Parts: sequence; structure tokens; C-alpha cells
Amino acid sequence: MALTAAVLLATSLGLSACSSDDSADASIVTTNGGEPQNPLVPTNTNENYGGRVVDRLFAGLKYYDANGVAHDEMAQKIETTDRKNYTITIKPDWKFSDGTPVTAKSFVDAWNYGALGTNAQLQSYVFTPIVGFDEVSAEKPTAQTMSGLKVVDDKTFTVALKSPSIDFETELGYAPFYPLPDAAYKDIKAFGENPIGNGPYKFAHTGAWQHNVQIDLVPNPDYHGGRVPKNKGLRFVMYQSFDTAYADLIAGNLDSLDTIPDSAITSYKKDLGDRAITKPTAQNQHVGIQTNVPHFSGEEGVLRRKALSMAINRDQICENIFHGTRLPARDFTSASLPGFDGNLPGSEFLKYNPDEAKKLWAQANTMSPWSGRFEIAYNSDGGHQAWIEAVANSIKNTLGIDSIGTPYPTFKNIRDEVNAHTIGKAFRYGWQGDYPTMLQFLTSQYYSYSATNNVDWKNPDFDKLLDAALAAPTLDASYKIVAQAQTLMLNQMADIPVLDYIAAAGRSDKVKSAALAWNGLFDFENIEK
Repeated sequence: MALTAAVLLATSLGLSACSSDDSADASIVTTNGGEPQNPLVPTNTNENYGGRVVDRLFAGLKYYDANGVAHDEMAQKIETTDRKNYTITIKPDWKFSDGTPVTAKSFVDAWNYGALGTNAQLQSYVFTPIVGFDEVSAEKPTAQTMSGLKVVDDKTFTVALKSPSIDFETELGYAPFYPLPDAAYKDIKAFGENPIGNGPYKFAHTGAWQHNVQIDLVPNPDYHGGRVPKNKGLRFVMYQSFDTAYADLIAGNLDSLDTIPDSAITSYKKDLGDRAITKPTAQNQHVGIQTNVPHFSGEEGVLRRKALSMAINRDQICENIFHGTRLPARDFTSASLPGFDGNLPGSEFLKYNPDEAKKLWAQANTMSPWSGRFEIAYNSDGGHQAWIEAVANSIKNTLGIDSIGTPYPTFKNIRDEVNAHTIGKAFRYGWQGDYPTMLQFLTSQYYSYSATNNVDWKNPDFDKLLDAALAAPTLDASYKIVAQAQTLMLNQMADIPVLDYIAAAGRSDKVKSAALAWNGLFDFENIEK
């Protein structure tokens, strides 16, 4: 969230109907949210409904502004001569919301906790570049702390990386790099239910997370960074559908909505006037298929994924369903990111080509004849039904197979099965940038050892290319290596990119100012009523 920011794209909505017309103070900003998958621990939050809250509660060494530019937050100095060895000095006089000081040890302990294999944190992969990660992250760790992290004094620590990283300093605003107070380790699950952070907001009270209903935050008076709230607090309201949320927005019962439902996509600009918001954002939607699904391993799986990709009429889906608020995917990242190239070798596999799709599907059938139904799982609480059914119909009409969308009640339901590798069918998933680089999208989702590798696609040559891109001396050199890595992905069809985003959002007439950030979430601190 990153998500989060970087966080997984959870363009879904929460578990219960809840209209925000209850006792919210008029000065509190009400905004759409959803039920987080896990307790709100930064290193174990990899979906956007948890991520959007975690990023309000915690401050890191860096933060990202609405345009995706990284600024120092708790960092006073980040010094390096080789992009491999860093000395980090934090600003003085910062406190957690329980009154305890934020020290260099607060960062080092949190990173070590996130990396330790026995803690099984979903975001542990971000610590991979640090010396000693391999020993700490093993199933049976041979060390409890990474040797590349050293506390010098209360305000200073050092970081040693295995190799130079062009992304490391930018990455330091990403949620897994947040500090934690000592209180967190006494009972990490209980801590995640009532987090103690150092960010621009804090929980309004103990139990401010009413599961499946709402989460209430108020400004944190001890916050000293560059994201000081311009509002009196946030209420993340959980809805059953975007249609209900949109009705509340129109009625003035919801202050901001980051996703306009399909039913209103042709009318929202007329409905909202200058309160309608449109912006290209670093978000995507894919169809993933794990390699344990029959017919989708080895060379047969490569042929079938290519055939399925070329059987999808992305242009028609973008035009007929989204009316210009989505773009056909051209790579595995996002068209809005620096260095994006929409004409990579192999990008032809992302274009609608019925004849070639049939040919490759038939070739796969010579290896193992297809039988049964091709299902695409999606969370029915997230506004995905129309485009998933369109994808399934396009596949059915092109390949002549039984293909359908399969609804799951909630985003959490589908994520639990994806993470457990038990889903047994294709599934909708996406990514919403946590920090604004292509490498963030690729390392999080496709590194062989990433816990957020949704599709289990693993390729050692790809891993080496990502390592080389991170170690590149310049951004241009890094972009060229990223292009090579994505060309390999296209040739293997790691998964099936479908859509990129031009976000459609809106604010109520009670809100003076509300802007979307680079990743499609609101710039929450700067929403003004």
C-alpha cells in the first residue's frame, strides 16, 4: 500500500451494509472503506482496505505526496555513497500515540519482526535486499535479527544491503518499513485490533474498528511530519456495494468515494459536476491462475494463458463497460508509472487475436485435452461482476469452452483462498501502487520468494533481471532491464493483465477539496470540509 501503500488492489467493498447517516460529527470526513483482511500490522497488511488505514496511523522515514513524490518524514538524513550501505538519522522528539518515544530501535525491531520467518508476515519480501535476511526469513531461522541492521544510538541506525538498490531510498515510505512501539510485541494480534502508531491520525478510541461497519480516526497531536490533517478526522465506512455508496455520496451522507460504480459511470460527471474526479492512476486488474490448477503448469500452462489472454477483447470491455475509465493493459505494471513501455516484445499476447488464441489452445490440447469449465473467481462485493463476465464471455465465444465468472461473497473470502493456494480456479486480482516505481509492482508480485506472489509464477532468470534492475546505476539503465524482465514474463505469460486505470471518483457537496493521489486512493490528509 504497498500497499500501502502499497498494498493489493482491493477494489471491493466491505462486508455489511452501512449508510454513514448515523452519528458522525459534521466535521469528520466520511469515506468508503472495507473490512481489512488482517489485524492492522504494517508488515502483514497487503491489501488496500487495511493499507489505507495503516498509512494514516503510521509515519515512516519517507512519505509520498499526491503526485507520488517521496519526501522525508521521520528521516533527518539518509546517507550513502554506494547505494548499498546507508546511515539513517531520524528526527528528534517523535512519539507514538501511547506517549513512548520513536527511536532508531523502533525501526530496526519492526523490520526484524517483519523479516523473521516464524512470524509469517505477508510483506516480509521487502527486506530481501538486507544482509542477513536469508538466515532470518528461513522456515527454521538460524538468526533472529538481520546482521545488516545496526542501532548506533537512539536517533541513528545503519543498513547494509546485499547489492546496490536504485529503489531502496524511495521504498522507505512503504508500510512494512514503519516503526513499531514496544507494546506491539506483547500481543501482536491484539495490537493490530487497536494499533498504536506515530502517523497523522490515531484511533478515535479503543475499539474504533467496528468490524464490518466502520473505522474511526482522529488527528494525532503528536505528529510532526508533512501530512498534518486538514480535517477533524476520518471515518472509513464499509458498504455492501458501490451503488449504495454512490447513493450516499449523491445524498450527502458520504463525503468521498474513490470508485464510481459501473451503473453510474456514464452519468457521474453530470451528477457531480465539478465534484467529479478523473485521474490516471497506478492500478491494474489481472486474471491470475495458480500453477496447481489442472492444465496450467509447465508448457501447457504457458500456451493456455497466452490463448486466454488473446481471447479477451480488452478494447471492447473498456469501451462498453467502463466508458473510458479503463485502458487495455500493455504490461504487468501500470501505464502511469515512470519508464512504462507499452510496446514491449511479446505485448502482442495482450491484444485480442481470436485466430491465434484458438491455435494456441488447440496446441495445448495436444498435450492434455481440455475438459470441464473455466471459472474466474471474483469478489461480488467489489463491482467486478460486469467486467469479469465480459472476460468470461469473450473467452467462451472465442475458444468455444464453458467459461463463467464465479462470485465469492467478500474480498476477504477470495484473498484467504488465494493466499492459502487453495482457490483451484482462475481469479480476479489487482495491484495498487505502494510507491511509484515499476519495480514495486514486479518485486512484490513476481519475485519467486515474495509472499504476495499470487500466481506462484517463479523464474530464476526473471529474479536475476530484477536484481540487476535494482542494482542499475541510473534510472534509464534500470528501465531497460525492467523491459527485458517483462519481455520474459510475456513470453511465459506469468499471468493475464487485463486493465489499467483511469480512476473515476467523487466528493460530496459538503467537501471543499478532495484529490486522488497517484495510486487511486484519496489524499486523505488534505480532504477539507
